[in-house]
Amino acid sequence: MDGEITTDEVNELLEDDEDICIVDIRSPQEFTHSHIPDSENVPFHELSSRVEELADEDHIVTVCPHGKASVQAAKLIGTYEGTADARIESMEGGLEKYGMKFGLVRDRDDEDEAEQPESPF
Repeated sequence: MDGEITTDEVNELLEDDEDICIVDIRSPQEFTHSHIPDSENVPFHELSSRVEELADEDHIVTVCPHGKASVQAAKLIGTYEGTADARIESMEGGLEKYGMKFGLVRDRDDEDEAEQPESPF
């Protein structure tokens, strides 16, 4: 692991269309609810069995709700020999901080469900 990266730095990289792989370690349901655009969902409990999917990445940023579990995820990714040459960082402050500053996106299906009124019966 190469340390932490700020939410401002992550946003800058995304705005500059840099080659960055953002790994969101939350559950699929949480990811569907909201996430950083173009991020990948690899739940923490699946990370060790899916880490090889990240082998060709040059810059990996792990994210979680508050920036604590993502530190552990970044360390785990860093132990995989296929990511030895990659820059691996955890996003400081997590999605809570990022979302407050820059907003998060929701999957379309989630929005469609939210727009349909719930039946009172």
